[in-house]
Amino acid sequence: MLMSRSAPRPSLPALEHKAKWLSLLLLAVSLHVFEAALPSLGPWFKPGLANIATLLALAILGPSAAAMLAIWRVIVGSFLIGTLLTPTFIISLAGGVAAAIAMLTAWRLLPGITLIGVSLIGALAHMTVQFLTVESLFIHQQALYYLLPPLLLLSVVTGWVNGGLAAYIVSQLKESD
Repeated sequence: MLMSRSAPRPSLPALEHKAKWLSLLLLAVSLHVFEAALPSLGPWFKPGLANIATLLALAILGPSAAAMLAIWRVIVGSFLIGTLLTPTFIISLAGGVAAAIAMLTAWRLLPGITLIGVSLIGALAHMTVQFLTVESLFIHQQALYYLLPPLLLLSVVTGWVNGGLAAYIVSQLKESD
């Protein structure tokens, strides 16, 4: 008689962690798809609303969950909008990974940094790396960098707004617990 071995059941906290992560991934992908439909404020510039979910993951679930969320939201979001493995995907992934690395580094190395500060750092890293990616892989023109200062200024504004929204959401979640 064959005995079936069942896998050990995951603990309730592990299931809750996965459920929260998946919820944040769904939010991030939804915001990624929503942003794709918005008119652009400049080349390669969107308000970065999906980064709110990354900030929430960082504050609620920790750095590794936030890093995985940043990568998977670009992959799944790009698949859904039809840009997977296109130049748009490469630019988005490069910016997203850079932003995640910058945000996680700031979170770990700057004690007391707020989500607004983390968001600002991520927004600046995202825009800078997008420009470096575009210039090195697609448009080999140094004149491209004349667009960088105004877009960095826009990144500061949207990074501040997104960080403020994430901080507000985290504070509301803590109050409801």
